[in-house]
Amino acid sequence: MRGFKGGMFGEAFRMGRKFAAGDLQLVILALLAEQPRHGYELIKLLEERSGGFYVPSPGVIYPALTYLEETGLAEVENEGTKKLYRITEAGRRRVEENRDMILHTLAKLERIGEKMAYVKRVFETDRHGADSDDGDFMQDGGDIRAARMLLRSALRMRYPWSKAEAARIAGILERAATEILQGGRPDTR
Repeated sequence: MRGFKGGMFGEAFRMGRKFAAGDLQLVILALLAEQPRHGYELIKLLEERSGGFYVPSPGVIYPALTYLEETGLAEVENEGTKKLYRITEAGRRRVEENRDMILHTLAKLERIGEKMAYVKRVFETDRHGADSDDGDFMQDGGDIRAARMLLRSALRMRYPWSKAEAARIAGILERAATEILQGGRPDTR
């Protein structure tokens, strides 16, 4: 899969969060090898595995499925108004020939999903807020919640940023995290 270097999510996706067409077809085949699926299930599964980072549109999934059917890599069974797609033996061979790339891509999706879940937890809004008695680390932090919201707003207002601006913002956030971890003690490096 062609990707961009660096960034929070690594090199797995090109700008715009898109797979190359051939890569998407291979991932779909791998998911069909697990079990037969409908197009909508494939969309939801990719969304789930990436933590919402990659949500292919029906306009991307269904042409890929049609191509896989036309090339004999998948077959379709009509279930009323829905179509259930199954991998063929030729499709299984294609998956096996590309197993390393597919495993790498699916692992990347899952790592992205884990990172997205972490980011959501860190920047979660006040849904659980001060009324929560589940031991949440932000339980008594009205000032902290307000500062977090201010940070989120500042980041949104500055986005999109240049490479230099991203490095500057990352430095600020890293210094803040270091100071928080040190409990306000000066850095003694």
